Amino acid sequence: MLDVVQCGHFMSKKRQVIHIHLDAAPKPVPGAPCNGCGLCCLLEPCPLGVILSGRRHGACVAVRWHDDIRQYRCGALSEPVAVLQRVLPARLQRLSPGLSAGLAPLLVGWAQRWIALGQGCDSRLDVNMLTEPLEDAKIP
Repeated sequence: MLDVVQCGHFMSKKRQVIHIHLDAAPKPVPGAPCNGCGLCCLLEPCPLGVILSGRRHGACVAVRWHDDIRQYRCGALSEPVAVLQRVLPARLQRLSPGLSAGLAPLLVGWAQRWIALGQGCDSRLDVNMLTEPLEDAKIP
């Protein structure tokens, strides 16, 4: 199940609606430990996510919801082979069947560095839960 969150950077008038799992934790304050709320990754990819997703806006292709821990996690860390299989061209994978598994440790290393693992929440999003159904919501 998904819920909708209205987000915008604290100094921006830009607003964006994103879909988020109902069981996701609320966003922590900046600097607090990451709680897997997923807002930053669902709004836009990090530098590694830009490379993996091929875009600068919208949800990262690597973000994964984990029912067992009720958190979002970076798939480049938790499921690197699956992420690589999704983003690498099929022809390249056919030419080198073990490529995804071979590149997975490298992807994990990049992800640990580029998502600032262990550094705490660096998202300064202004988050507001929508109180009306999406079809009736008026998004500025």
